[in-house]
Amino acid sequence: METIIMQVFNGISLSSILLLAAIGLAITFGLMGVINMAHGEFMMIGAYTAYVVQNVFLGIADGAAFGAYVPVAIVASFVVAAALGLVLEKLVICRLYGRTEDSLLVTWGVSLILQQAARNIFGASNVGVEVPGYMMGSLQIGNVYLPYTRIWILVIAVVAIVAVYVLMFRTRWGRNIRAVMQNREMASSLGVNTRRVDGVTFAFGCGLAGLAGCTLTWIGLIGSSLGQDYIVNAFMTVVCGGVGSIFGSVFGAGFIGIGQSAFEFATDASMGQVLIFVCIVILLQFKPKGLFETHNRSLED
Repeated sequence: METIIMQVFNGISLSSILLLAAIGLAITFGLMGVINMAHGEFMMIGAYTAYVVQNVFLGIADGAAFGAYVPVAIVASFVVAAALGLVLEKLVICRLYGRTEDSLLVTWGVSLILQQAARNIFGASNVGVEVPGYMMGSLQIGNVYLPYTRIWILVIAVVAIVAVYVLMFRTRWGRNIRAVMQNREMASSLGVNTRRVDGVTFAFGCGLAGLAGCTLTWIGLIGSSLGQDYIVNAFMTVVCGGVGSIFGSVFGAGFIGIGQSAFEFATDASMGQVLIFVCIVILLQFKPKGLFETHNRSLED
């Protein structure tokens, strides 16, 4: 029973990382119809931002003060990834609206450029981020040990999804985003600045990817190929839950994260990934638009 609880917790932890990565994809693809193959590289950007912030704090602080780098790294990872995402949208993405196939090829090229840039700046070797003392160890509940790092990741994911929900369904900006997703021409005729909505929303999605990358630094080494390890699962999360659906992304992340963890426990890591993809293929045979199908004109076109 203790082992089962640990596996479920690990699956939930993986789900929370996938959710942070996928929710930005769900919003931007549903809004713009752009397949952003460089989304994983924004996770890499967030991870390297956390690495830089840690090195700065190593030089200016020690002891308990060093632990203050974590909130700074969280904010910086989001801001840096969002800022670079906004630049990418203004320079490249804005010319690809309605051109899904072209967006796939162009953003794949952008991903290769970003990977090479990371190698030139930080080197080809993987680097690690030191975890502060209050994030070390595990929470003991009976005979079950839950790592504090994964608990923190889960808390950050919950806070992020609540923030996205409030933004999308409790603010004027979120209403504008949903209006553009439903009918871009009508929203524009009613005074919504669709170009501004596109740019800021794309940047917000990239910022969430950067936040996901920051959390990844606490559970393993990071390198220029970090995003490639998660981008496929992030896309599958969006497709499984339903393109453009925030609640679908939550379900898709849980389905893939917990399912993959369970399959890996029953078999091995490689076979676990194969089995979860088989399950997704079977699911899409019956629900080709995902479990939480979103009805709007931009997606139907």
